[in-house]
Amino acid sequence: MSNDGTTYQGFTAEERAAMKEHAQDQKKAARRASRADKAAQDRDDVLAKIAEMREPDRVMAERVHAVITAGAPELAPKLWYGMPAYALDGKIVCHFQSAAKFKTRYATLGFSDRANLDDDTMWPVGFALTEVTAQVEAQIAALVKHAVS
Repeated sequence: MSNDGTTYQGFTAEERAAMKEHAQDQKKAARRASRADKAAQDRDDVLAKIAEMREPDRVMAERVHAVITAGAPELAPKLWYGMPAYALDGKIVCHFQSAAKFKTRYATLGFSDRANLDDDTMWPVGFALTEVTAQVEAQIAALVKHAVS
């Protein structure tokens, strides 16, 4: 029972679906033959996932993908819980989550603890996105560059 008197009901259908997608992503990755084949297939999987998204998530994901891959080519695109993510040495640094994924009112760009964004004792690691403008692209590029520095 939780502090508010309600009982735990388990994971939502969306959370269970995300966990299943993550397991499938991991199985696919394990079956890939060479490192080059894996990187190419991971990139293709990310692009296919982005193409499946509905607007405006798809448009934002396309722009985020373009900014990250151009600004930090050392980050490798891969799926993470069924969403586009970008890894350094196999570890996720940042990821895009569509608003439709968990039926939220905005998409998000998140950074893991592998991102070098440390600033004093508290810093942001998640950003809400409602539109990716030229100004937002510049902010993303700066964050990603700093994250991999």
